[in-house]
Amino acid sequence: MGKKVIGILVGSLRRDSFSKRVGAHLSGLLEERYQIKFFDIASLAMFNEDLEPESNLPQEWRYFRQEVKNVDAVLFITPEYNRSIPPVLKNALDIASRPYTENAWSGKPGAIVSISPGPSGGFGANHHLRQTAVCLGICMMSQPEAYISDVSSVVDEGGVSDEKTQDLLKNFADAFADWVDKLAG
Repeated sequence: MGKKVIGILVGSLRRDSFSKRVGAHLSGLLEERYQIKFFDIASLAMFNEDLEPESNLPQEWRYFRQEVKNVDAVLFITPEYNRSIPPVLKNALDIASRPYTENAWSGKPGAIVSISPGPSGGFGANHHLRQTAVCLGICMMSQPEAYISDVSSVVDEGGVSDEKTQDLLKNFADAFADWVDKLAG
């Protein structure tokens, strides 16, 4: 049997985003135990129920839904936009949750790392995402939580540069691995 697959969904489209750098760091911590799949959500058309009939369904939606179904667990890395999650992340959640009878997220172990340039560490985004995840049936890891505040001082072009943040993410990745192994058995 092959390695379990962890899908990493980064809620930022910016080419050199802090979220992508944190995701790459976490990928490095997890890749020995798991196969890692980064989801590309940039090309997903905004959710519109008029596109739901099979004859109108965008190919990108079909592909993304299948990608989500194919992973064993999902790790979300989200920046905070106005105390919530970015629209592109919410859009991806909505697309893979449909049709209702085929919610691709349901039952998957999940975890969240939120980031912010301010002192909150993305607390609002983290908890809004948790609220949506409960509705979608994602089995979200509750502890430890990961909020990265003042992200510009702990992440640079090379990745996560701050030792304290590296330790936080190592502990988080270890706990997430245990969570995945427990639930995705």
